[in-house]
Amino acid sequence: MSTGTLLAIIIPAVVVIALIAVALVAARRRRRLQDRFGPEYERTVEDAGSRRAAERDLADREKRHDSLELRPLSGSERDRYAREWNGVQEEFVDRPEEAVHDADRLVTALMKARGYPTEDFDQQVRDLSVEHGRTLEHYRAAHEINTLSTRRQATTEQLRGAMVHYRALFDELLADGHRSDPAGA
Repeated sequence: MSTGTLLAIIIPAVVVIALIAVALVAARRRRRLQDRFGPEYERTVEDAGSRRAAERDLADREKRHDSLELRPLSGSERDRYAREWNGVQEEFVDRPEEAVHDADRLVTALMKARGYPTEDFDQQVRDLSVEHGRTLEHYRAAHEINTLSTRRQATTEQLRGAMVHYRALFDELLADGHRSDPAGA
């Protein structure tokens, strides 16, 4: 067999193998991102307009998240936040709008205590998405209702829903602080 014939067989075979390898790596990366971000993966794909752009965005979120100095809560901090949450829930009976605003402030304070930046809601969502992608819809819904409440446009049922939504993220942030703290301090 001539060298030209061998090259004509080997080069396409190498190209096909390389394409298969690239496809496998991309599929593995996609699966990893889907597992890590949950429903936030599809939302980001929809917002970005392409899978490639979304995956680049999600990878950037992971890098930023890795640079944050997140910390676990001490047992006394967890207890204090849990007591504060109970107070906010009790407040809901007599003052639902104020309770929703207080729930928003408490969740924000808990995020800050854990080490998340809290200046900008959109950035909060991006940072939280890495570890809490499955509860972000709760947080977005609660934030939207809180905004309606600020304009006095939220119904009592919406306010009740906001409390449930805030509670989902609150519980996860509180529990994550405990799980990350092997010494139980």
